[in-house]
Amino acid sequence: MADSIFTKIINREIPSEIVFEDERVIAIRDINPQAPVHLLVVPKAPDYQNVAELAAADASLLAHVVATAQSLAEEHAGGQYRLIFNTGAEAGQTIFHVHAHVLAGGLEEGTLAGN
Repeated sequence: MADSIFTKIINREIPSEIVFEDERVIAIRDINPQAPVHLLVVPKAPDYQNVAELAAADASLLAHVVATAQSLAEEHAGGQYRLIFNTGAEAGQTIFHVHAHVLAGGLEEGTLAGN
C-alpha cells in the first residue's frame, strides 16, 4: 500500500504548514479549510485507517490526539472547537490514515452541519 499524504508530510516529502509536532503526532493546517481555524491532528503511526481502529488498538494514542486537539484549540480559538473524525468514504473520509479535524471560529448556525 502506498504511503498516505499524511505519511509523506510526516516524512517531509510534501510541504505543509505544521503548527505542532511531537514524537506521536503532527498537526497541520488543512489546505481546504471549512472554518477560520481548521487544523488536522494526525498520529505519526500509519497503522490505523480510522478512529475506531485507533481506539481499539491504542487508546493512549487516541487520548493524545484529543489532548493535542484541546491544546491547539486553546492556542488558536480560545478553547472552543469542534472535533471531527470521519470514518468511511460515505462519511467524508478521503485519506485513510486516521486524523482529527479541529474546527473553530465562524461556526455560526448553519455554517457547519450538526449540533
